[in-house]
Amino acid sequence: MQIAFPDADNTRLANLCGVLDENLRQIETALNVTIARRGEVFNLGGAQAATAGRLLKNFYQRAKKPLDLEEIQLALVEANHQADLARTDKAQETDMPVLMTRRAGLHGRTTRQNQYIRQILEHDVTFGIGPAGTGKTYLAVACAVDALERDLVRRIILVRPAVEAGERLGFLPGDLVQKVDPYLRPLYDALYDLMGIEKATRQFEKAVIEIAPLAFMRGRTLNHAFISLDEAQNTTPEHMKMFLTRIGFGSKTVITGDVTQIDLQRSQKSGLVEAAEILSEVRGIAFTQFKNEDVVRHPLVARIIEAYDAHKPSTKP
Repeated sequence: MQIAFPDADNTRLANLCGVLDENLRQIETALNVTIARRGEVFNLGGAQAATAGRLLKNFYQRAKKPLDLEEIQLALVEANHQADLARTDKAQETDMPVLMTRRAGLHGRTTRQNQYIRQILEHDVTFGIGPAGTGKTYLAVACAVDALERDLVRRIILVRPAVEAGERLGFLPGDLVQKVDPYLRPLYDALYDLMGIEKATRQFEKAVIEIAPLAFMRGRTLNHAFISLDEAQNTTPEHMKMFLTRIGFGSKTVITGDVTQIDLQRSQKSGLVEAAEILSEVRGIAFTQFKNEDVVRHPLVARIIEAYDAHKPSTKP
């Protein structure tokens, strides 16, 4: 397949291709195609050559200025979901949830992400289960910020188990706050991105936003709050039950986790796995099961996950 840009602007072509053709390499890797360029003519090969051609034309229109690498990679992720989104009915397309955060027009990039956002908006308890990079945590925090901005809740409480991968807090340096801070850092990162550092810091100072280890939740009743439990695969059944029974009046809860990355001892059952079994038929509780194709990170992440899933460790006789 051949794509040409007659009378092409050399500056646009340079912005389209990127430094040392980096943008073209990104497209080749993500779509498993080959791109050979000679001047303004691009020869494309591979099963997804037509998709690559559409993207090149689209990027050329945007290339009045240098293209951001994140912009390229997000467009590639969306291209992989184009067929899926094309099957989405019109009612769902026009009803695509848009969240009120610092990032204008924030919405789901895949059909399941949009379904996940709808379930959070419509249910008091929502579970998001699936592999890394599917936006489970980020979208949960975005929905929390949206609810706070719309005055639907009075505060945000973000929770994580504080013991992971066999490490124990007593062996970490510093006081208790310093010990648990590294485990909670991903939640801070999401909040800073969605609210801005200054605004988020003010909300922390006013106790409108709280980030805490799961163990600190015992004995509390959380009213009029948006509560999110991240890395829930590393909770025990007892901790999961304790967390779920903290929900108070006017509150909304989201539980996220990846059941393929459980760091508990092998003899210990995951609270997330048990909750999915026990609560799957409870009215008012929603579940979204994310798949590898919902990964919205560097295009290689989805392939890495698929490769690990396909790998079968050899067993010695």
